[in-house]
Amino acid sequence: MATKITEECINCGACEPECPNTAIYEGGVEWEMNGEMHPAIDEDIYYIVPQKCTECVGFFDQEQCAAVCPVDCCVPDPDIPETEEVLLVRAKELHPDVDIPDPPPSRFRT
Repeated sequence: MATKITEECINCGACEPECPNTAIYEGGVEWEMNGEMHPAIDEDIYYIVPQKCTECVGFFDQEQCAAVCPVDCCVPDPDIPETEEVLLVRAKELHPDVDIPDPPPSRFRT
């Protein structure tokens, strides 16, 4: 599942710099992917772009946004179920110059 930020977000911004995929944006800010800009997904709170979220698979054994969130509002999105394999492929596409170990760090392995 992609991770999402719930309405309990207090806009502290702790999550944004922790994301290895730059998938987290401040509310109202357009997001970028492959050089293209897209409209903000949320206007009021930080949000996670599902197309860029890998749940930190390939980089960490837990979602870093959730690890630093002081109000526990970074949670799995049940509307977007994804397997470790799908997330790993996405991580490799987003970071073609990074050597991701095999097996990769992953919340699926904890």
